[in-house]
Amino acid sequence: MKPLIELKNIYKSYHLDGFDLEILKGINLQIQQGEFVAIMGPSGSGKSTLMNILGCLDTPSSGEYLLEGKNIESLNSDQLADIRNNKIGFVFQGFNLLSRTSALENVELPMIYAGINDKTRHQKARQALIKVGLQERMLHMPNQLSGGQQQRVAIARAIVNDAPIIFADEPTGNLDTKMSVEIMDLFTELNKELGRTIILVTHEEDIALYAHRIIKIVDGEIHSDQINNKRKHKDD
Repeated sequence: MKPLIELKNIYKSYHLDGFDLEILKGINLQIQQGEFVAIMGPSGSGKSTLMNILGCLDTPSSGEYLLEGKNIESLNSDQLADIRNNKIGFVFQGFNLLSRTSALENVELPMIYAGINDKTRHQKARQALIKVGLQERMLHMPNQLSGGQQQRVAIARAIVNDAPIIFADEPTGNLDTKMSVEIMDLFTELNKELGRTIILVTHEEDIALYAHRIIKIVDGEIHSDQINNKRKHKDD
């Protein structure tokens, strides 16, 4: 079976002040449909750059990125935007919600870009918010929600278009321990019950332990790639 994601000898560098700063140095990686993968590494290791390339937010300097067997380099900007809107859901540390827009309207945003009609959009957004346990908070503004509730809205927005892949970049970074556990339990449920592929970037060991597999990046290279035999579960 072909992998969902395949990276072949990926390099990424930036030209700064007359010299090239190399961030990724020959990354080779495969991720299968339905995996829950954590990518770990210290600050400056290249893990966020790797996430941006995987999420089609950036392109490698060299190497091949195959998504569902298609070479991303061959796609134009409109095709890449279509992938980001329909194949990928993003969850960020800072939530990235529109401050003057209700939870329901925030979740509807990806469907507006996709041209989905009002009735369907409203119905799917409600269903997504119910899925993340916010049925009583749909009309609340972000400043009326706790950090954990705002992250749930962000997760609902990520899943509302039925995207098969969810990228989560430090999703618990702004949350306390209790809220972090609730959010990671939700990711576990999305992976186990809905079969979503979860790719999580974190520097926290206890958060990475929710994943099936932990990849550690050091100085732009894969330092280790191991199955997690100490995986945390919802009932732990």
